[in-house]
Amino acid sequence: MKQFSFGIMADSLRLPFAESLAKCRELGADGVQIYAVEGEMAPENNNAATVAEKRRMLADNGLVVSALCGDLGGHGFCLADENPAKIERSKRIVDLALEMGTSIITTHIGVVPADVTCDRYKIMQEACNQLAEYAHQNGAWFAVETGPEPAERLRRFLDSLDSKGVGVNLDPANLVMVTGDDPVRAVDTLAPYIVHTHAKDGKMLKPSDPQVIYDSFAVGGIEGLFIDDYFVEMPLGQGNVDFPNYLAALQKIGYHGFLTIEREVGANPAADILLAMNFLKSLV
Repeated sequence: MKQFSFGIMADSLRLPFAESLAKCRELGADGVQIYAVEGEMAPENNNAATVAEKRRMLADNGLVVSALCGDLGGHGFCLADENPAKIERSKRIVDLALEMGTSIITTHIGVVPADVTCDRYKIMQEACNQLAEYAHQNGAWFAVETGPEPAERLRRFLDSLDSKGVGVNLDPANLVMVTGDDPVRAVDTLAPYIVHTHAKDGKMLKPSDPQVIYDSFAVGGIEGLFIDDYFVEMPLGQGNVDFPNYLAALQKIGYHGFLTIEREVGANPAADILLAMNFLKSLV
């Protein structure tokens, strides 16, 4: 039995759907994670026929869908007035994921506050409870991506939810770059919730306030804030993620799911993804 399956975030290749699948096969992937928020993968742009055609293309390339990414951007689920529409749209992405053959839907939910008594914390709890319960009722996982807060704070938040349908998409680079958290310890902290992972690397250049960083993403940049001053995403093995010990920690908790390579920057993502694939296979 393989210790892990290897995935690629298909959108990282910046190619049309069919071409991205062929390239993922060429690069040695077992599966793909796909954004399902806009364009040809958005729920409103699909029906039984288009889903069947996409599944045929996946099968022809020997691929499965490791997860759909349903990240709606903005402030996640932190703003009460935006949440009803976001929750309904996220439910449609859950429906599409199941039609595409995966039970995992990943997203950023916003920065979980340290103060468990504040209004934002309660707003996020309510939204995530609704989505996790909808996922659970349909045999799926609403998987929160790591990054904006330390793993221990995220664990407390997840433990506070009522539904069993909540999971974690563990992105080790986000922890390293933004919070300075240790991905190896994060595996142990979040172990009961991990259903999918990203294989990504990076370095923190100087400490930052995660709330300010993610607010800048939400509004398309904040004047005077230069993200590149604070952290940099790097090819696998060239950043500060301790991949040998990180993978060993995943094995120790019994995780044998996908390591999905995500490359959000760089002039030649295919070359970087091939480098990452070879790096991961050399370790496992």
